[in-house]
Amino acid sequence: MPFAGNPRNDMPAGLPFKLTDYLELVELTGRVIRDDKRGHIEHNIPPILQRLGIEPENWMELTTKFEENFKDLVGSPTLLDDAIALLNRKRRPSLQNCQALLS
Repeated sequence: MPFAGNPRNDMPAGLPFKLTDYLELVELTGRVIRDDKRGHIEHNIPPILQRLGIEPENWMELTTKFEENFKDLVGSPTLLDDAIALLNRKRRPSLQNCQALLS
């Protein structure tokens, strides 16, 4: 089920909050779970998008329009180079989108 955003009168089908709010909820939950429990996130660890090096706007583009932006391989230019060499290809597919959204 998609994230439909903030609750409102003309609410589309979906979960009544934004994906970023859900991620924040999961992140905060992991930080308050006891450190001896599965799913615990240390308090000194930066938020997940910061750890991944992904801007929140890029994350929204990645999660809502993934198939529009990527038709084949996805990753950093270095990982794409490794993959195309392994697959014996000549081009790095979706390179510009990978650079824009993942770098």
